[in-house]
Amino acid sequence: MLIIGIAGGSGSGKSTVVKQVIKHLPKEAVTVIPQDAYYKDNGHKSAGERAKINFDHPSSIEWGLLIKHLETLKSGTSIEMPIYSYVTCARSKETVTVNPSKVILVEGILILSNPRLRQKMDIKVFVDADGDDRLMRIIWRDIEERGRSFQQVLEHYEQFVKPMHLQFIEPTKRYADIIVPQGGQNKVAIDILSSRVRTHINPEVHDGKAAQPSLKRT
Repeated sequence: MLIIGIAGGSGSGKSTVVKQVIKHLPKEAVTVIPQDAYYKDNGHKSAGERAKINFDHPSSIEWGLLIKHLETLKSGTSIEMPIYSYVTCARSKETVTVNPSKVILVEGILILSNPRLRQKMDIKVFVDADGDDRLMRIIWRDIEERGRSFQQVLEHYEQFVKPMHLQFIEPTKRYADIIVPQGGQNKVAIDILSSRVRTHINPEVHDGKAAQPSLKRT
């Protein structure tokens, strides 16, 4: 099993890079594990308390569970991955059944900040992008997907996203084996990464799609 970590600032284009890499891989050969699924369950908190949650700080992640799940997959056993909602700040009663595969892509802003998690990775990737470009993507995403107003997005960016990026995310670039400038627009870097993964899976297979996990109610 090849474990690849794909990190980078919020809005840097990590998800786009993941999607582009997957398009080059054989069917059912790759599984994506998003860091976002492992945010601590804060559904019991009041609306005021939830508004103050710092999602860009390493303490917001349940690292132990994420690492345990990676170890379980590597041992050949399926896991039940949590489903997290930014709207409710809670985990769903449903989980996602994830089966072992030849390649695991772990994606998230903070995944290179945890030493134990880094040790599990065979390849570490940092997706880099200009701060202005990241902010524009964050504004669109948070308004469309997380129900925030324009003013709320800017306040959240100033209070949490920017300072946490400078303190916890940008410094992890030094741990990366591959740095991808321009995010998902960098076709050359994506092709190089995809070629490396295809070589690990099967040199003769060139195209395919990622396996789709199934929902399981618990």
